[in-house]
Amino acid sequence: MNERGAASIADLADVGSIDAIINAAYDVISGPASKQRDWNRERSLFLPGARLMPTVKEPGVTVSDRKIAPEMLDVEGFIERSASYFEKTGFFEKEIARRTEQFGQIAHVWSTYESRHNSDDPEPFMRGSNSIQLFYDGNRWWIVSIYWQHESAAHAIPRQYL
Repeated sequence: MNERGAASIADLADVGSIDAIINAAYDVISGPASKQRDWNRERSLFLPGARLMPTVKEPGVTVSDRKIAPEMLDVEGFIERSASYFEKTGFFEKEIARRTEQFGQIAHVWSTYESRHNSDDPEPFMRGSNSIQLFYDGNRWWIVSIYWQHESAAHAIPRQYL
């Protein structure tokens, strides 16, 4: 199913509010190794043409700041990039802080996250921040883009985002 088809089957519980769509975005990518992610649910969150922009080349890998650069992906590119990683590795990401600014039908969310390989791991293997742009069309929220960077020794998460 393509982005447009999946978008038409979005669950209102996932897209009815900013909280709902952010929670759904984290939920859909989280799970134990080999758990098939619900990629149609993932597609349903994003506006057709939306972009996902990681600043590292491999999912779940933290690298030095000198080796980062944005990678421009559409939803299908993100799924292709991430699916094999999720098949091999448990990945549980959860939001630990949020800062939201909204004007009319657009919103910007700074969403700070922690990532674990198992949901009960005592410490995250990675933390970072998502810059998420959202659009409300009068009926539902859409993710327009997510741009993220992992925390590093050189770039700790700023206090205002914790």
